[in-house]
Amino acid sequence: MSTRIGVITFPGTLDDVDATRAVRLAGAEPVELWHADEDLKNVDAVVVPGGFSYGDYLRAGAIASIAPAMRSVVEAAGRGTPVLGICNGFQILQEAGLLPGALTRNEGLHFVCRDIYLDVENTNTAWTNSFDEGSAIYVPTKHGEGRFQASQETLDELEGEGRVVFRYQHNHNGSRNSIAGISSADGRVVGLMPHPEHAVEELTGPSTDGLGLFTSVISTLVS
Repeated sequence: MSTRIGVITFPGTLDDVDATRAVRLAGAEPVELWHADEDLKNVDAVVVPGGFSYGDYLRAGAIASIAPAMRSVVEAAGRGTPVLGICNGFQILQEAGLLPGALTRNEGLHFVCRDIYLDVENTNTAWTNSFDEGSAIYVPTKHGEGRFQASQETLDELEGEGRVVFRYQHNHNGSRNSIAGISSADGRVVGLMPHPEHAVEELTGPSTDGLGLFTSVISTLVS
């Protein structure tokens, strides 16, 4: 039986189709999940994709974080189900309390859309175990509110516990400590601002480096 990975769609989600394709290319079965449904259809892992859920009203990710599907995701994460939040999905995971910190307007207040290098800082999470220690990946990023902010206490905790998963080689948005992605304490929940799902095919992406996140979680689940 193949690994089943759910991909949630909210009103305003843009990248669910891309995430679904990435899951399929990695060798798993993608399962469509709707924001208004509590049933996660017995999936083995969940991807919360990017976009502008609910138009980013109130705050980016704020409304989506209390959707019925996300209530179920929070419960599933508590049982150890791997969860990946990409861009707006990262914001949603923070608003839902699954990851610490906040993502605010970029330094300079400009929307950033470019291909960038990320250093893989932790290869022991559910979503990064396929990468070599010390490796870098080349993936697209596209966001206006991706500047990672946290208290000094939280930053010290993330750094001290090895929970900074991805770091920008060139900090384009003013994120503290150049943080691009972090994990939960158990390494099962990961959020990042750049878009690995757009770097899974040579024809359409700048690289295929992003596929490693999806093959990693499959390895986690079958081991």
